[in-house]
Amino acid sequence: MLLNKRIFLTLFFLTFSKILAAQSEVESNIQNLFQKSLTEGKSYEWLDHLSNKIGGRLSGSLNSQRAIEWSKNELNNLGLDKVYLQPVMVPKWIRGTFEYANIETSPGNTINVPVCALGGSISTPLGGLRANVIEVKSFNELSRRKNEVNGKIVFFNRPMRANFVNTFDAYSEAVNQRTQGAEIAAKLGAVGVIVRSLNLKLDDQPHTGTMSYGNLPLSKRIPAASISTNGAELLSSMLSLNKNLKFYLKQNCKNLPEVKSFNVIGEIKGTKYPEEIMVVGAHLDSWDLGDGAHDDGAGVVQSMEVPRLLKKINYKPKRTLRIVLFINEENGQRGAIKYNEESKAKNENHVFAIESDAGGFSPRGFSIDSNDEKFKIIEKWSIYFKPYLIHYFEKGGSGADISFLKSKNNVLVGLRPDSQRYFEYHHSENDVFSSINKRELELGAASIASLIYLVDYFKL
Repeated sequence: MLLNKRIFLTLFFLTFSKILAAQSEVESNIQNLFQKSLTEGKSYEWLDHLSNKIGGRLSGSLNSQRAIEWSKNELNNLGLDKVYLQPVMVPKWIRGTFEYANIETSPGNTINVPVCALGGSISTPLGGLRANVIEVKSFNELSRRKNEVNGKIVFFNRPMRANFVNTFDAYSEAVNQRTQGAEIAAKLGAVGVIVRSLNLKLDDQPHTGTMSYGNLPLSKRIPAASISTNGAELLSSMLSLNKNLKFYLKQNCKNLPEVKSFNVIGEIKGTKYPEEIMVVGAHLDSWDLGDGAHDDGAGVVQSMEVPRLLKKINYKPKRTLRIVLFINEENGQRGAIKYNEESKAKNENHVFAIESDAGGFSPRGFSIDSNDEKFKIIEKWSIYFKPYLIHYFEKGGSGADISFLKSKNNVLVGLRPDSQRYFEYHHSENDVFSSINKRELELGAASIASLIYLVDYFKL
């Protein structure tokens, strides 16, 4: 009896010691990942090049091709097992010369307002478009007032709501007026659409973004533009005084035939479970206003940092680690669709995917799309992130591009940085490298690398 007790105690202490040793090893490696990112990181240097030497990377543009070639070369320099390009056909839209708009209160009396064309919009007539305006806050209001629409410019003036702490919730609630507004207004006889910029701040920067005409024939399509939040406030107040004022818009954007582009993919083959794939993703394209530093240059360089940081701490993944820089997220998601199609054709097993596409601000945690069992496992890992003030581990959506990879058993995750300032920059001329904080960017890269390490070290 005494012997059995001694054996039990010995086994207990050996097991407990192994658990403590494993925990200590995990804590040490995560600490090293953060230290390496903050003291020897390349994300900020990479983003400087991507933003300032290449610039805005609209799908199908020369700059997007330059970014593809640059990122492929940089991934090759990391000594990955494989780096390759995946061909994708993408839409090609060009802005042309910059847009112009004014509010005409009476013949000869005008006030200029800042506008920009929405991505995918057609141009105005050569001499511009001048018409009366109808202001609405919702599609329901537009439907109720449909008899007032014919021959007018519809002004969608629904602000992002300030009472949402998560600003992405406010964006999600307001974005349909930008994406669907032109299609709905055109069917009612509108001649153009002006949409309030999706921005919580009052400023003079118009914010672009994708829009759609649905199945409307070319002959029925109307120009669509975004107006700055200050411009929207001014137009609304002037309409309250004079319902008969006119709005003038001139833009010469064009939709051209599709062109060939590429996803950029880098890979480290797993040492033990190579058939199990972990994806780290971001989108390489951006809008043409600004240089796309936050959306999504930050995610691109953070993704590229993951294999470099793991190599820095001499960690060799047991599962295959794949870095995917998707093309055409902003106006079509063709890159994500293509990647998913080819993965399914090869019957690949994506056990985990994480995406960074919410800006380069301080990481707050992760939004996790998984079943309850796997969520509980990941939630327990939050203890490893608390020393870095990262506490948010909640169920929720992951990312637009990796969402196509969803299956019953895998886990998809979105990095969640602080969102309070993001929409001041999103899709505007403000989204430039000077708005990036080096340490915040590096903390985000370390956070992604740490979660990948935990997924690989433990089995989900």
